[in-house]
Amino acid sequence: MNKIKIYTDGAASGNPGPGGYGAILEYKNHVKELSGAFRLTTNNRMELLAAIIALESITDKSLDVIVFSDSKYVVEAINQKWVFNWENKGYKKKKNPDLWRRFLKVYRNYSKTIQFKWVKGHAGHIQNERCDELAVNAYNNQELQIDKEYELLKNNDKGLFPS
Repeated sequence: MNKIKIYTDGAASGNPGPGGYGAILEYKNHVKELSGAFRLTTNNRMELLAAIIALESITDKSLDVIVFSDSKYVVEAINQKWVFNWENKGYKKKKNPDLWRRFLKVYRNYSKTIQFKWVKGHAGHIQNERCDELAVNAYNNQELQIDKEYELLKNNDKGLFPS
């Protein structure tokens, strides 16, 4: 079967705090690991970004994809179709609109199905455990990027950029 399996996880030390994402892509006999880290972010942002980065990294958008995540925030937002309602309402009072817009852009580029399945985190699922390790190692050992959208939103919330 020509299906890509993606496993994802996000982590943050503090919420917000430094954080990272990890993803594993499996297709036939090929395995690819992805990770990245930010100086100030949240766990939910990293969970969602892991899925986005993994989907963006696939060159053949005609393949079926199944994404395994321990984030109910991500999985339920998609499977319950909440994200499409959020989009229709302009993401009013919703967190991470920048990432949800980015997600929907890549999601809509696929001509086949993308399924999202929830897996219990920290429960011995080999790929999920490895993704967690990638995410934590990323923020502990990689150069931390700036999550510009998040930091701008946080600064706006503090009144540093009045409208």
